[in-house]
Amino acid sequence: MQIRWMHLFLDTPQADAATSWAYWAEVTGSTLSPVRGEDGQFATLLPAHGDAWLKVQAVDEGPGGVHIDIGTDDRAAFVASAVELGATVQATYHDVVVLRSPAGIVFCATVGETGSVDRHVDALADQACLDIPPSAFVAEVAFWRDLTGWAASEISDDDEFVSLRRLNEMPVRILLQRRYDETPASAHVDFATQDRAAETERHVRAGAEVVEVFRQWTVMRDPVGRIYCLTDRDPATGRPR
Repeated sequence: MQIRWMHLFLDTPQADAATSWAYWAEVTGSTLSPVRGEDGQFATLLPAHGDAWLKVQAVDEGPGGVHIDIGTDDRAAFVASAVELGATVQATYHDVVVLRSPAGIVFCATVGETGSVDRHVDALADQACLDIPPSAFVAEVAFWRDLTGWAASEISDDDEFVSLRRLNEMPVRILLQRRYDETPASAHVDFATQDRAAETERHVRAGAEVVEVFRQWTVMRDPVGRIYCLTDRDPATGRPR
């Protein structure tokens, strides 16, 4: 079983979907595809060059969020592996299996084909940051490491971040962040930027607001309340500059 491709999904309550989709198309330099699904609940953010890895979904329940679709050459084997590692199956939708990690992160199993990403850009929404409560952090790192087969960076008792070393052709990176409290697990999107200050200004002009500025990243809030980050990482490699 091999991972062929990954999609990063932005899940948004139906009432906010149009505003959210327009905003994310603008800040990612993408074109919104025609909607699809029984209720027009899905669309893809089509990049100017290369293959798509960002998708949007309108949801009826809950506050929305972020999830990863993992496309492999053997969906049944991938699901079996995930369950053996501690995931639970939540639902099926046509040929998609919806799962939940041991800490509660939702992800989906699909059948995927390989692609390519144009990384010669000023900014790239390329990372899913999984925010994990401290009691579940070490086990969750092990789960995603073993599920993907990607090596994890060294981890100690007080590390805030652990990254997985993705395969070079994968469009999505996975970073795990240890929360300071037992808030339930969630996920957010990180952009890699060539010039974080310039990107911050561009996102603010598009309708976002700055929440907090740190040494290597800036926390943003989009027009419908979604939290995400602009980081000092090279879009070409995904690694910190």
